[in-house]
Amino acid sequence: MKKYEVYKNIRKRAIIFGLPISLFALMMIAIVASLLVIIFSFSFIVVIGVLIGNTTLYIALTKFAHNPQLLQVARVFPKIISNKKSTTYE
Repeated sequence: MKKYEVYKNIRKRAIIFGLPISLFALMMIAIVASLLVIIFSFSFIVVIGVLIGNTTLYIALTKFAHNPQLLQVARVFPKIISNKKSTTYE
């Protein structure tokens, strides 16, 4: 009889609409905020601007999801790695 291993880390690689869960949540917050802007504004230009803004945010988030190095600002490793005790003379 075959034994199947339980996969417990399913949330690590879960993808919704091509985005990881954290980026999808960010997109949903942006959509809810833009819906509030649309509801309380009576301008057609604002509606078009919100649609364009949400589209650009989705495109940017999918690019960041496929290439995570784009979000990396600082260096991962220091220039020098040493086991020496750091001493300061005063």
